[in-house]
Amino acid sequence: MSVLAEPATAARATSPERRPRVRKPATGTFAISAATLVALLFGWVIATRYHLASPLFLPSPGEVLVQFQAIAADGYANGTLAEHILASLGRISVALAFGIGLGVPIGLIMGLNRWAKGVLSVPIDIYWGLPPLAYLPLLIIWLGIGESSKILLLSLSAFAPICYAAQAGVRSVPQERINAAQSLGANSLQLFTTIVLPSALPEILTGLRIAIGATLSTLVAAELIAAQSGVGYMIMSASNFLATDVVFVGLIVIAIFAFAFTAAMRFLEKQLVPWKGKL
Repeated sequence: MSVLAEPATAARATSPERRPRVRKPATGTFAISAATLVALLFGWVIATRYHLASPLFLPSPGEVLVQFQAIAADGYANGTLAEHILASLGRISVALAFGIGLGVPIGLIMGLNRWAKGVLSVPIDIYWGLPPLAYLPLLIIWLGIGESSKILLLSLSAFAPICYAAQAGVRSVPQERINAAQSLGANSLQLFTTIVLPSALPEILTGLRIAIGATLSTLVAAELIAAQSGVGYMIMSASNFLATDVVFVGLIVIAIFAFAFTAAMRFLEKQLVPWKGKL
């Protein structure tokens, strides 16, 4: 008995299911990213110190830092830096709220119903294929030059990625899970709340990350519509006077927006879908 038991025990110990998983170091990617950022900053310093580019086109990091402090203290383009940041964040927040509030339910409906998908996919495909600046004049004609046109432009940029992600999330639900739940007596509402929606949530969060990037890239275009505040407005005002250092300040602020939103989305994914990437 002992002779027969030893090979069986060895087989279980060496089976693929029981082999310990090798964990990758969590700090590896962060260290690489930090080194890349330092290398980019070093290259920027070298390029400006040895005059590899004209200061008109590429100001030094010191000049940008001085301008950043000056704008924060004295303001620029009819407002302080804090006022411009709050104006842009307010527009982005409202646009994302509209994008999530409409994109998620419409995308889920399109994923569950082929008639809804056939009807709604046509107008969404038409406008999503157009660059925002193409239909920007039309929004001005319809809504004027107030906040409505800016927010609608940003909302349209956020809506389509979220809607398509929600639809793809529903379509990716394995049929075996649905069959198993139905065999246990689950009704339609229980199927949706316990199977469809949790399975689609990772795709929805991915679509939200894409929507945030699309909204930030459209921000400057949205604040071109006779805006009197906002980071995009500040950038465009500075470009008219060839104030490249102020333009760099605005670009750095938008990059900080993107980093903060990305970090928030990663935290949200860990809380809502901790199983993502582990199954």
